[in-house]
Amino acid sequence: MLNHKRHGKLAAIAVTAATALALTSCGSDEPASTAGGGGSAAPAEPVTITVHTFGGGENFGYDKAVETWNAAHPNIQVKYQNLTDRFEDVYLPQLLQKLQAGSGTADIVGIDEGAMGLMAQRPQFFTDLGQYGLQDRKSDFPAAKWENGVNKDGKLFALGTDIGGMAMCYRKDLFEKAGLPGERDEVTKLWPDWNSFMETGKKFQEKVKDAKFLDGPNTLYNTVLSQEAPKNGNVAYFDKSNQLIIETNPAIKTAFDTVKAYSEAGLTAKLASFTPEWNAAIKKGGFAVMGCPAWMVGVIEGAAGEENKGNWDVAGVPGGAGNWGGSYLAVPSQSKHPKEAAEVLNFLTGKEGHVLAFEEANAFPSSLSGQQDPKVSEKKNAFFNDAPVGKIFGDSTANLLPVFLGEKHAQVKTAAEKVLEGMDKGSIPYAEAWTKFVEAGTKAAG
Repeated sequence: MLNHKRHGKLAAIAVTAATALALTSCGSDEPASTAGGGGSAAPAEPVTITVHTFGGGENFGYDKAVETWNAAHPNIQVKYQNLTDRFEDVYLPQLLQKLQAGSGTADIVGIDEGAMGLMAQRPQFFTDLGQYGLQDRKSDFPAAKWENGVNKDGKLFALGTDIGGMAMCYRKDLFEKAGLPGERDEVTKLWPDWNSFMETGKKFQEKVKDAKFLDGPNTLYNTVLSQEAPKNGNVAYFDKSNQLIIETNPAIKTAFDTVKAYSEAGLTAKLASFTPEWNAAIKKGGFAVMGCPAWMVGVIEGAAGEENKGNWDVAGVPGGAGNWGGSYLAVPSQSKHPKEAAEVLNFLTGKEGHVLAFEEANAFPSSLSGQQDPKVSEKKNAFFNDAPVGKIFGDSTANLLPVFLGEKHAQVKTAAEKVLEGMDKGSIPYAEAWTKFVEAGTKAAG
């Protein structure tokens, strides 16, 4: 999955922020009434429900799910289109423009987690899914996933697709070249915490000169932040009153300082994530380790190519669990068929839809019943040496807490990470980087 959906977001440009700021704010798995795979009340006339998503490779992984739905529902046919592999600088501004204009969206739209705070502040743009019985799905999701789909008026406007439980993906062949263990259980034992991870990186770099230990700043930063935010009030760039806290939140500073330390130690390949250079390094073995939320498995497999099957593997993450990324589906209020759209959304975010998406695109289910399905929990990934990805990512997501995402989370995140990239590449001095990091985030927040 090159430039994966939630996940090519680091390439965002200023138009995203400008478009977002131009908007004004205004005030069991599948309930019987909206059952997914097994038939539904037919509308008076056949309708077509359009679904728009984003992302590279297999994106949301809905080809098989849509085929399954259409075969069972001749009166509600789904037309699925993936619009772009770039979320923040292409898909999001276009979606915002259509929402504001009151026309042009699909009946169901995908939304990256990072933009959910923005959307939750604009309830006028989306259908209240509760009126179609979907509020009864609350027990199907971890609190961390459910709460981000509730808008400022307390109405359910979106349900979760995948979730980004954390692991570390690594090049087994490069580890063995460095004289380090190559088997995943032994690799996990190398780094129970981030200090051990640093020591492993130094040992690797002493032995291997033609590759770096880490890819670059983005994946490391987001991995650490995914762990630190829940320890610091379950907030990141904004507090729960939507005030910017980029300078005062210890979670942000810890993630920043971690990246700075690894960069200063010469352990990064100085690659910005989701760029052609980064993709090429995945393929050619330019680095050995990267932070790996569940969806990243598909990104790596797509970039590395079949010739690297068996070279990559999946190990545990230093410091425990975390969640980076994931997406949602919502029904815009401009849909002419909101009831039928809610039925389709319910299926795609229900157990069967989640399992089909995982099988197709490695999109780890946010649905608890989906996670527990043997097709998920027992799945092994052949490309990654038969790594038990179902268990690894399932364990990582078991006890996640909801992290508040502010209205301008996506804009601040993108601007701040551009400074990390500059620091790592040397265009921003280390001594000035924190100040510039805070300034960039503050400017993006408006």
